[in-house]
Amino acid sequence: MLFNSRGVSVLLALTIAIVTTAFLSLLEGVGATALILTFILSSSSSYLLISIVLEFLFFKEINKLYEVFNKLGEKDYSFVNDMETQKSFNPLRKINQEIFSYAANKQQEIDELKRMATYRREFLADVSHELKTPIFAAQGFVYTLIDGAVKDKNVRGKFLKKAAKSLDGLEMLVNDLLTLSHIEAGEITMHFEELDLLALVEDVFDQFEGKTDKKNMNLQFDKTYEGPINVIADYQRIYQVIVNLISNAIKYSDENTEIVVGFEITEKDVTIAIQDHGAGISPEHIKRIFERFYRIEKSRSKERGGTGLGLAIVKHIIEAHGSSVSVTSTVGKGSLFSFKLPVKKAPEPFVPIADKEEDSE
Repeated sequence: MLFNSRGVSVLLALTIAIVTTAFLSLLEGVGATALILTFILSSSSSYLLISIVLEFLFFKEINKLYEVFNKLGEKDYSFVNDMETQKSFNPLRKINQEIFSYAANKQQEIDELKRMATYRREFLADVSHELKTPIFAAQGFVYTLIDGAVKDKNVRGKFLKKAAKSLDGLEMLVNDLLTLSHIEAGEITMHFEELDLLALVEDVFDQFEGKTDKKNMNLQFDKTYEGPINVIADYQRIYQVIVNLISNAIKYSDENTEIVVGFEITEKDVTIAIQDHGAGISPEHIKRIFERFYRIEKSRSKERGGTGLGLAIVKHIIEAHGSSVSVTSTVGKGSLFSFKLPVKKAPEPFVPIADKEEDSE
């Protein structure tokens, strides 16, 4: 009882009443009835005033502080924005608000550091695993040749080709890692220029002609487009984006299917959509497919090749263009990747001065 507002109020009220009554008892002519009334009135009025002050100025704010600490433990930070919008002239409440905001920000920083530490551990494990595979493969072929297989011309040529293929995969992985690291660090500057998106995609189609022929697949547009589709972007990086997206579509699509590229053109931007007819991506995987080395089916992904960094690079390049990549997918039917690029504003038509004067007249 002594540690709540009522208990403290009772003690203070009795103290005030006793002091007041004792002071009046020293005066002449003050009877017992007056002293009793003084004690009752002073104690009751003091209790009411003190309890109100303690309840609304101190204990209420302290209870809020405990509630917020409980929410911090549950990692619920919704109260921070609510408190920032509430203005109060109560100094104790202002202090509590500062404490709450500081504690919430620090807790969020701690959670972010823990998340980044976990991410770093996973990243190091993934990099080690991805590097180990081509290195061990090339190492095995080379040591086999050293142990005597080099004397057999047929075996020698076959093993050297396999070792070279493993080293090519290693080079591709290292290059993708360097590209992704440079983009994230802001060390690669985007060179924005006007480019024809239709011609760029046609060039990519030509690059994959051999791969699509092997799987009896078709790369095509959703309809016939006449004339150039001009956007403002970095040609090299957007080319890399289209290559990565179409390469993934080919890898994860079934044979005898189509990969369709379409454009939605508006006055401000162009939306590029790439539709495949593969296995599709389930919702729990869509949230993570743009992470480094994330693979939906690791065993099958290894067979199909790739570094596992393509979509991460795509994400960062598109974000550097002020846009984002969206994905819609249906399991068993295929996936649709799309993003937007800005259209160059057409210059205003030149009007001769004489024509302007005639218009003004």
